[in-house]
Amino acid sequence: MMKRKLLILAVLLLPVLASAQSQSFKIGKWTEIRNSIVKELNRSYVDTLPVDRMERAAVDAMLSQLDPYTVYIPVEEDEDLQMMVSKSYGGIGAVIYKPDIDDYVYINEPYEGSPAALAGLQCGDRIVSVDGQSTIGLNAGESSSKMKGAPGTQVKFHIIKVRSGQETDITITRERIHLPDIQYSGILPDGTTGYILQTGFTDGVGEELRRTVADLKAKGAKRIILDLRGNGGGLLSEAVNIVSVFVPKGSLVVSQRGIRVSGTMESRTEREPLDTEIPLAVLVDSGSASASEIVTGALQDYGRATILGRRTYGKGLVQSIRPLPHDGKMKVTIAKYYTPLGRCVQDLKGLTPDVELAPMEYSRLTYSLVVYGVIENYMLEYVKTHESIPAVEDFHLSDSEYEEFIKFALTKEFDYRSSAKTYFDRMREELRRDKLEDSMKESLDAMEKALNMEKEEFLRLKKDEIVPFIEEEIVCRYYYQKAAAQLRLRYDTQLDEALEKLQ
Repeated sequence: MMKRKLLILAVLLLPVLASAQSQSFKIGKWTEIRNSIVKELNRSYVDTLPVDRMERAAVDAMLSQLDPYTVYIPVEEDEDLQMMVSKSYGGIGAVIYKPDIDDYVYINEPYEGSPAALAGLQCGDRIVSVDGQSTIGLNAGESSSKMKGAPGTQVKFHIIKVRSGQETDITITRERIHLPDIQYSGILPDGTTGYILQTGFTDGVGEELRRTVADLKAKGAKRIILDLRGNGGGLLSEAVNIVSVFVPKGSLVVSQRGIRVSGTMESRTEREPLDTEIPLAVLVDSGSASASEIVTGALQDYGRATILGRRTYGKGLVQSIRPLPHDGKMKVTIAKYYTPLGRCVQDLKGLTPDVELAPMEYSRLTYSLVVYGVIENYMLEYVKTHESIPAVEDFHLSDSEYEEFIKFALTKEFDYRSSAKTYFDRMREELRRDKLEDSMKESLDAMEKALNMEKEEFLRLKKDEIVPFIEEEIVCRYYYQKAAAQLRLRYDTQLDEALEKLQ
């Protein structure tokens, strides 16, 4: 009987072993071929081989045959990895703007409480030199790299102040800059709804959210809205920590299954909840991915939250960071994850909200003003003549200031065609290729004349749509990112609709 069992087991294992041997043979075969190609090129090729460039291209091409999230990260890109994983880096804590390689660097946005802000750097200040090297001739990336460095080290700037024009030297000690995941929280105007805008899932955000919910309850919140729109995710462990705020200890949050993972790995809440009863709503959209979907899926499966918004991104893959030779790393997909009820977000291509909300839509003109940097450049001009502005809740761009924006925008190059005009131009080009344009010329000319709109006319027509973007850029430079998030609530039609539906 024992021999029969062993025979059956061997028969069952045979295909698995054969598959493993076949896989190993193929890997060995292609490794041998690749090594032979490189050796032959090194021996025979007419010019010096660009080995680093060739090898990097080969690695990237190989990994591109898998999923978009399995990537190679060489040591020189480690800081980018740290920024992606932890939203932190060593530096002075400011966004810079480099209009042209032959121009100076400008301080665009210092972060609240950062070394740059504490040193008095303001939006619009010009950086003439960094550690004695002129910023003229450097591109934006090179300028940024010179400002970054190990926390505790110093960097010296020669500055021209934005309003006074005074030149001065400033020495700043770099710190570890961490961008907060909870960008804004507060009680909404109804006086009973606590609102939390969470933009990431880096280390410690679960504990921060727990404190934030407790603070909002102390301020009178009778329900909580967690806004995960546009949140691309982050650490799985922090997703578990956030779910633990609202569900009983020991609750399953997510399970992981993969071909190389033995069995199913489960992640459960390990802390006592803060509140399992307070009404909870979660806002999501097509930018809500990964850890955002883990939180959303778990709270939805338990019936603990009402999910409102649009279908989520659909990233149900788990990545792990593995060390490689020469201090490189590889971010590799190791499993798919499943919600407590067994739903795989990857296979579902996103989570469907309980309540659909109308999308916030903008004209092509508004997108163009943002993409071409017209609004950002206007803001840099605005700060030169405005030493201060009213508090966020009282700030509004005046009609005369919008007229100034129009005058400014008319001097800039950007694609101001409407979506309809864009489609028309494509259609006319296709008709031209098909030799049909001449036979329809009179009708096409009439349609084009109707669709054409002067830049100034279009800017006036879309004023109500454009003003919120200008106001947000301005308040951010005087009161930081938290203020920008607060101002966005003023025009957030999705949030308004969500509040109505929750009633």
